[in-house]
Amino acid sequence: MTEPLPSFGLGRLPRITFGAGVFGQIPSIVARHGSRAFLVTGGRSFNASPRRAELEAGLAEAGVTLIGSTTVSGEPSPADVEGPVADHRGADVDVVIGVGGGAALDTAKAIAGLLPVETELMDHLEGVGRGVPYPGGALPVVAVPTTAGTGSEATRNAVITERGPDGYKRSFRDESMVPADAVVDPDLLASAPRSLIAANGLDALTQLLEAMTSQRATPFTDALARDGLAAVRRGLLAWQAEPDGPEAPAARSQMAYAALLSGICLANAGLGAVHGFASPLGAQLPIPHGMACGTVLWQTIRTNITALTDRAPDSPALAKYAEAGRILADLPSTIRDGAAQVQLVDTLHEMVDALDVPPLSAFEMTADHISLVVADSPGSSMRTNPVALTDEELTDILEQAL
Repeated sequence: MTEPLPSFGLGRLPRITFGAGVFGQIPSIVARHGSRAFLVTGGRSFNASPRRAELEAGLAEAGVTLIGSTTVSGEPSPADVEGPVADHRGADVDVVIGVGGGAALDTAKAIAGLLPVETELMDHLEGVGRGVPYPGGALPVVAVPTTAGTGSEATRNAVITERGPDGYKRSFRDESMVPADAVVDPDLLASAPRSLIAANGLDALTQLLEAMTSQRATPFTDALARDGLAAVRRGLLAWQAEPDGPEAPAARSQMAYAALLSGICLANAGLGAVHGFASPLGAQLPIPHGMACGTVLWQTIRTNITALTDRAPDSPALAKYAEAGRILADLPSTIRDGAAQVQLVDTLHEMVDALDVPPLSAFEMTADHISLVVADSPGSSMRTNPVALTDEELTDILEQAL
């Protein structure tokens, strides 16, 4: 007998333009939102390429004036947001363009959120801010990812990081900060080095798997997560192994698609314990976010499966872990759930090894950090993990990853 679908909600989504060559459509898309734009870019590769000049010429032809720009390298700090906001608040910016990885897109969203209001970033940063309600609404953002991992082009939050012993990694979040447009061109991924492909791919993989097994998962997000995991299977290892090989264009397209779906899934279903760890790890250590996910990925999933089997054997997450194992390992549907769950953990372990993910000790982590990370891990991601893990279980995961 067919059961009725459960109730669920769906947050705002951007208008999505996907495909090789759609970069050329950015000026006309931006012009729909206004004639005065602020540009946020990441790193150096885009700014040093002909793409920057192409974009500026296209904007001018479309009647859009670029009134300012900023570049962010690495995960954005409060200063990366506060400086541009102070310089351009009151400059009648109509639209913010973000071109780059998750850092650039998050910076663009945060700037777009603060330019039209009188409040400051630390008024609204979750967990470490002043708890002031965000008055809204953000300026429209046109998000153009040049990496395949974070899915930031489809999410409502901007992740801000302050590193150090008292560091934090927290979100500035509002529904109005979802980009108005996401322009996803797999051709923009062509120059990515193998290390970046690995780190970003692990982020997308983790987001898809955690959203699928989250306590807030819905039939809608499950459908997207399944498709995204299949795209990861088809694209990630092939692209990372030969970034310039004959199969690279197809693999890049698969991973750009997977990353986009991962952003939609996490925004609507939440995440889990891997991201619960990644936040304090990224705040305390010089570790890229995707690598932080990769270092604890298979260990956390194995612990989740064991804990669910022991304490919540009727949890739907167990069947979903089995389904994920069938997808990622390309197994037949006849494989029993227990065997598929084992294969999921083995496949994740093999992928992490193939992507050359080092242990946490390679990022300056010591045994002394473990209790600090465990203490700082119970954030929003940990709350939607399919099972509540004990401090002992969290400690064991980190000891295995060290």
